[in-house]
Amino acid sequence: MKDVYSQFSNKPNETIRARIYENLGIKFQRIAKGIYKTIEGNESCIIIEGDGRDLSFLEDNSIDCIITDHPWSDKKSNRGGNRSFSDYECFQYDTNDFKEKARVLKDGCFLVEILPAENESNFRYLYQLKEYAEQNGLFYYSKVTWKKGNFVSNTGRKAKNSQDVMIFSKGKARNMRYDSKKSALMKSECYMSGTSKMLPTMFDVQPVQTNKKIHQSELPVSLCEQIIEYVTYEGEVILDTFAGSGVVGIAALNKKRNCILIEKESKSVEKILKRFSNNLFFENPSYSQNPRNEIS
Repeated sequence: MKDVYSQFSNKPNETIRARIYENLGIKFQRIAKGIYKTIEGNESCIIIEGDGRDLSFLEDNSIDCIITDHPWSDKKSNRGGNRSFSDYECFQYDTNDFKEKARVLKDGCFLVEILPAENESNFRYLYQLKEYAEQNGLFYYSKVTWKKGNFVSNTGRKAKNSQDVMIFSKGKARNMRYDSKKSALMKSECYMSGTSKMLPTMFDVQPVQTNKKIHQSELPVSLCEQIIEYVTYEGEVILDTFAGSGVVGIAALNKKRNCILIEKESKSVEKILKRFSNNLFFENPSYSQNPRNEIS
């Protein structure tokens, strides 16, 4: 966003942000350096090339849901023999990460973190994440295991056949679940606190085949679609701070949600743009003719 502000120094930052939000909503178009948008029906997706740990460009209480799979650093688990399981920049969250997530998330809404299954080398870190979240008003709501279908992988003492879908709410979870008994009694629609329906005991979804991946840690679109239906309504805005392959954006548009994707690696951004254009959208003719569409 700093690059965008510098390019349009004659305009207030608020105006530039407003135009970006306005464009959250069939074709890719370059809004400014590192920022792209597309629309599918009434829903839209913004792709931002930048650091997903810096959310300073987002307003307070502006996001309906955060779904992300951060490139977690675990040197012991991410290597097996001569094979590397993470050929991209990794890190460990700190409390400020959760402070920013809580700032941009609306009250009662959900943060969904896709995390590794607990093992001997990461259990302290996974516990620390819950501590960071709680310190910043993001309360532990539930954990659902993602069982990777019939996928089998075991690097010595660390099996990689599952991951955890960890769900937090900002304060008390909002009322999404329909209360049939109370509705019948009150003769009006009543809802109780929690996700839109009871969460499953497990997501049983086959992982993406290696030869079909565009990113090393790519999530299945169907898994993201299921999660989205539990924690959001149609038309809401989902944020993925570490987009990777962009599948959260695809799942969001498939389920009639808006989405903001942030991805740090330029090559990954290019792959996301190509994926959207090839699989979902017609490429905007004006994009190839005039790639620097100015904000007026």
